Amino acid sequence: MDPHLLRTFVAVARLGSFSGAARELGYTQSAVSQHVAALEGDLRTELLTRRPVAPTPAGVRLLEHAGPLLLRLDAARADVLRLAAAPPGRVTLAVSPLALGPRLPAALPATGVTLRVLPPAEVPAAVATGGCDLGLVDGLAAPSDPLRLPDVAPLTVTGVGEEELAVLLPAGHPFAGRAALRLADLADARWLDAPGVGLPVGAAGITARPASRTAVRYEGTDLHGLCALALAGHGLVLLPHRVAGAAAAAGGGAAVALSAPRLVHRTELLSPGAPTGAAAALAARLTAGSPYDH
Repeated sequence: MDPHLLRTFVAVARLGSFSGAARELGYTQSAVSQHVAALEGDLRTELLTRRPVAPTPAGVRLLEHAGPLLLRLDAARADVLRLAAAPPGRVTLAVSPLALGPRLPAALPATGVTLRVLPPAEVPAAVATGGCDLGLVDGLAAPSDPLRLPDVAPLTVTGVGEEELAVLLPAGHPFAGRAALRLADLADARWLDAPGVGLPVGAAGITARPASRTAVRYEGTDLHGLCALALAGHGLVLLPHRVAGAAAAAGGGAAVALSAPRLVHRTELLSPGAPTGAAAALAARLTAGSPYDH
C-alpha cells in the first residue's frame, strides 16, 4: 500500500472534498482523484462515495488503520534523520500543561531551550515524529505504575515524579470541608471536560468510575482558566494537590484530597532513544534524583 496514496485518501476523507485535499497537499484535483482511484484499485473496493464525498464502510475501516500507520512512518523518518544530523545546539521540549511542575524551571538552562505546551495526547507524537527533542507528559496512574501512552513509536520513557491528587471545589460546596473524598462520593457531580489540560476522571484503568455528568467543555491549555471555571461553580476538576491547593488559596475555594481510588498524578520524560548533546544534558537535569524511573 503506497503511503502517498494513503495520505491523499486521508486528506480527502477528513476534508470531505477532492478540491480541498488538492489545495492542502499541493496537487491538482485530477491527481488527487487518480490517487484515490489507484488506492481503491489496489484494495479492490470503493473507499469513498463521490456525491457527497464520504468514506464507505471499507473506507472507515481503512481510516482506523491509516492514522497509526502514517504516524509510525513519520516517526521512522524522524528517527533516521536524527542519526544523520549533528546534535543540535538548541532543544525543543514538548510539555503538557500539568507537567509544568516545580522541577522544570529549576532544570532549565539559561538559554537554548524552546518550550512547546501541548495537550497530553499530542506530546508522544511530537517527540516521535521529530517535532520536539524531548517531551514531558502527565496523567493518572496507580502509584509507581507507568502511564498508558499511545504506541506511536519506540520511545524511551523515564519517570520524573508523582504527586497526590485533589478535587478543586468552589466555596460553599457541600464537600468543601471534607478532609478527603472518594470519586464514588461525587458520582452525581458535574465535571469540567478539559482534554487539553485536565486529568480525565473516566480515564482507562480507573476501577471506580463515577457516573459523572459533563458540565462545560474547555478546549484550552490555560490552567488558570480551567481553575477559574471550577471555582466559579461550572464543574469540578481533578488536579495535582499542589495545583489545586494554590488555586483554592488564591480563589477562595477548597482543595480536597482524593482518597480512593488510589491514584497519583505522574509525570514522565519521553525521548526518541538515547538523547545526545544538549537534549541529553537537559534530560539528565530533569530526571536527576527521581525515584520513579521505569
